[in-house]
Amino acid sequence: MKRNMSNLDRAIRVVLAVIFAYLYFSGIVAGTLGVVLVVLGAVFLLTAVIGFCPLYVPFKINTGK
Repeated sequence: MKRNMSNLDRAIRVVLAVIFAYLYFSGIVAGTLGVVLVVLGAVFLLTAVIGFCPLYVPFKINTGK
């Protein structure tokens, strides 16, 4: 897998993952929406760590140039 994410893109994803986790675990957002945010945050965090976003491939997006 070739990296297709810039450092800024990765940092934004980590910040969003932290915000989503805070919203859920502090009880501000609960229920189904809370679970969706936690899962989305986990996906953001995983893609930020590996530096590759599979959704960028079909659209030929590469923010790491």
